[in-house]
Amino acid sequence: MAERLDKAIVARGLAASRERAQGLIAAGLVLIDGQPAEKPSQPVGEEAEIVVTGEAYPYVSRGGVKMEAALKHFRINVSGYRCLDVGASTGGFADCFLQRGAAHVIAVDVGHGQLAPKLAADPRVELREGVNARYLSPEQFPHKFDLAAVDVSFISLTLVLPAVAPLLRPGGFLIALVKPEFEAGREAVGPRGIVRSAAARQRALDKIIQFGKRDLGLQFRGAMRSPLAGGSGNREFIVCFRAPGAEPARQAARSREAVASPPESHAEEA
Repeated sequence: MAERLDKAIVARGLAASRERAQGLIAAGLVLIDGQPAEKPSQPVGEEAEIVVTGEAYPYVSRGGVKMEAALKHFRINVSGYRCLDVGASTGGFADCFLQRGAAHVIAVDVGHGQLAPKLAADPRVELREGVNARYLSPEQFPHKFDLAAVDVSFISLTLVLPAVAPLLRPGGFLIALVKPEFEAGREAVGPRGIVRSAAARQRALDKIIQFGKRDLGLQFRGAMRSPLAGGSGNREFIVCFRAPGAEPARQAARSREAVASPPESHAEEA
């Protein structure tokens, strides 16, 4: 009986998740009976030989690549950190945190059964499924977090960040993935959910930056283009904030530089 290629790759233990399998296929790293795979939905029989010729990325999902880029860009060392992964899904962010030395990660998602098996079995990971991020509160957790990361869809960050910010310890970091299609308004979203206007994307980014600073009282550390496009092909941004409090002088200087610089930090690139 034939099944989808991405499902078959996971079933045969060649990838930790369907998202990871799809990334391998897109990168041209999957062969079926010696021929390059065409697409994730390609049907394959039980007798077909499936070979993965390399690694697309070293995490359970593409999210890990995005978070790795963010941690490097914002110069955040998560070694020993207690992290919160909001909208964890397969666990790309969580995987990145753990591979870079985080002590513990609480992974939160509104769905069920999505976290990669290797993370679900890791004693450093605590999974909380069926949880709506809009209603998170400090009372639900045993401690405040050194870093909280947010990757949500079909909802504006302005509805989620107010619940996440209070979960940070003084000086804790908040990193969020900005998806213009959920921030720019319906009029800016074209066919297939793509926001093609650079100005609309910039407005979406500025909206979240100002919301974090003005409405939540967070310190803005900077913004960057995501190294990978979203699943639908949309350009995405990553923003970094810091909770007020115990901030070393050298970090305060970096924050001021991030706000002042014309960057990559704030600007839309063609």
